Amino acid sequence: MRRLVVAALPLAFALAGCGSEPDAPPPGASAPSGDATPAQVAVRPAAFAQCASCHAVVPGKNGIGPSLAGVVGAKSGQEPSFAYSTAMRQSGLVWDEATLDAYLKDPRAVVPGTKMAYAGLTDDAARAELIAWLGTI
Repeated sequence: MRRLVVAALPLAFALAGCGSEPDAPPPGASAPSGDATPAQVAVRPAAFAQCASCHAVVPGKNGIGPSLAGVVGAKSGQEPSFAYSTAMRQSGLVWDEATLDAYLKDPRAVVPGTKMAYAGLTDDAARAELIAWLGTI
């Protein structure tokens, strides 16, 4: 009997973690990509899938668009290794919640002449969730 208990302990410990993997995204979140830490992936909102095709969340890692790491609270057009449009560099915006909300809803209305080829995220709840998450990266 003692042998059975000792032999079963490794299996019991392995099964104890099933279903509680901290790196797994919650329901509704987008699938992980190679540009985020496990903590960021765990809370990434589904709406970010639209952004991920152009933007990374690792500092200094730019794609078609600039890295979004640390964007909340930053001045627009300031990622040093990205070539912004003149309109974005000269906009004078600070990416707070209100500015991000307006910009993500209708980028061209907020920054006429922006290079961002995105029509906007019209779902208010999805936009709020995305902005809240951006504040964590």
